[in-house]
Formats: sequence, structure tokens, C-alpha cells
Amino acid sequence: MMATTRAAHDDVALPIQALAPGFEGATRWLNTEPLNAAQLRGKVVLVDFWTYSCINCLRTLPYVKAWAEKYRDQGLVVVGVHAPEFAFERDIGNVIKATKSLAVGYPVAIDNEFAIWRAFKNRYWPAHYLIDAQGKLRHKHFGEGQYAETERVIQQLLREAGSADDAHGLVEVKGQGAQQAAGDTTAVGSPETYVGYERASNFASMPKAVPDQPTTYTLPDQLPLNGWGLTGRWTIGDEKATLAAPAGRIVYKFKARDLHLVLAPDAKGKPVRFRVLLDGQPPGPARGTDIAADGSGIVKEQRLYQLIRQPGSSGSERTFSIEFLDTGVSAYAFTFG
Repeated sequence: MMATTRAAHDDVALPIQALAPGFEGATRWLNTEPLNAAQLRGKVVLVDFWTYSCINCLRTLPYVKAWAEKYRDQGLVVVGVHAPEFAFERDIGNVIKATKSLAVGYPVAIDNEFAIWRAFKNRYWPAHYLIDAQGKLRHKHFGEGQYAETERVIQQLLREAGSADDAHGLVEVKGQGAQQAAGDTTAVGSPETYVGYERASNFASMPKAVPDQPTTYTLPDQLPLNGWGLTGRWTIGDEKATLAAPAGRIVYKFKARDLHLVLAPDAKGKPVRFRVLLDGQPPGPARGTDIAADGSGIVKEQRLYQLIRQPGSSGSERTFSIEFLDTGVSAYAFTFG
């Protein structure tokens, strides 16, 4: 039988799920000296598993930052555990740059070997684990949403720890760029789609994907919903496709409000120009934050790019096209929202 505790203020019973793991597997720490479980006794700890090119992580980040600020003096410690999905997210320079640009000021454990991930038996980006002042795991949540519930658990665990500041109100946040609004799940009819051959699905170009060899691809006349493909000369690797000659395109028939694509410039970091079309036309008011209304943009760094954000909800099937004017760009994964 799980032990439970119940505090005043109509708090819910929170199971004591287990003794929380520590952070011994971190390969490096940002914004702090290395932390361990003993140092954190007496504190309420929020562990946030994230990676910087994940749209779902980016959308939760404004809440995590707001909680870190609001409850820091009451005894909350936020620990971000950066566990990379793609190879470029293992580059500590990229992670440092991302944490600075995203204004992440709380401690971040670099989990390049997934040691902390395995210790928590985690499987998701993002994932939030709440640990009480005695080091016991009391609450967890995976993915976006349930922010009010998570914050109320933070408040409850702080009360249990003896916090004199009995906060009841909830934070109000407003993100910028890709973080600006929660995903519109009611309109999403397209799944996260990987471009590399290891996890790719619904690839419609001819020939079929040729692993690790420069190959010229063509598109069929029509794409089904969630069908996508390449045109031009590309090298498809296990987790990405890299353009081997100028003027290559990626086309995707999707159904969602937002479309994002994880991209990287050429191997030497040289920027790559591109142009986006939506149903064959410049996106105009449906442009994402990383392009102009005429669809033009530049890949300057390895990260997620928001390319389409349609006004309101969109239940319509649309055809997205991105043409790269320079060689060397790498494309990793589409996400929708």
C-alpha cells in the first residue's frame, strides 16, 4: 500500500511514490555547481526533462520559469534535465546558447548519456516530477497542459515543508515566438514526423529512401494527407536529410494550425536561405515567427523553426513547401500543433 499525506486547505492526497533518484549521472551543470539529493533535502524540487528543439518543451517552459521565480524564496528548486533527442543537442555550446536565448536561469543538468533519464524511468519530453522536502517523489506529469494542477501541487508541497507564505494564486504567462500559444489539439490531424530513415514514415518520394547516399528524389503528382517527400539531391541519414545540391524542396500535406521543422545550417555553420509556400502561395498572415510574410527565411542555427501559424484553428488540409536556395541544410523532424 502506498503511503499518502493530506494537508489542510482542501489539499488532495498525494501518494509517496518512491524515493526520488539523484542527479549523479549529469555530465555537466549549467547555472550552478553540481547538485545532489542530500543538498536538496528540505527543498521542494521540480525536475523538468526537456530538450531545446522540442516544441512541447518550449511551450511548457514559460510556466516552469514562472514557477521557479515565484516560489524560489519559499523553498522551490527547479532542476532542468536536458536530455538530447538529436545529435546536435549533445553539443554543450548549442545548449548553453539555447538556455541563454530562452532565459533559463535555474540549474540545468546535462544528461547526454541519459543516466538521469533512466534513473527516473522517464520516457517523455517534456516530463515534470515533483519531489517533496524529504526527497520523496509525489507527483508527475507528461507533456503539455495541466499547469494549474501542477502549480497547486507545488503550493501543497511547500506548505507541507513549512512555507509561511501560503500562495493560492496561479501564474499567468505569455510566451514569445513558438512558445506564444498552446497547441491546438482539436485541429491537429498530422503526427510528429521524422525525416531521417531510422524513424521516418509516410515518405512519398521516388525512389524510396536510399540510406546515406546522395540521391536525386522526385515527388508524385499528388500527396495524401500526412504524405511528404523531397525533391532535388539529398543524402538521407539515420536522423536527418542533408541537401547535397541547391534548390532542393521538402513538401508535406498536413492538417494543423502550426507547422514546425527542426533545421540546421551547413556543416560549417554557413546560413542557408529558404522560401516557404502554403498551397503554392506565400503564407502571408499564416506565416510562423521564423519567416517573413513572403515566406522567406534563413537557417542560421540548429534548432526548431516555426514556419506556419495559421490565424485561429485550422481544420483544413494544406500543402506546405519549403525550398532551400543554398546547399548543405539538414532537416530533422516536423511537429504540429
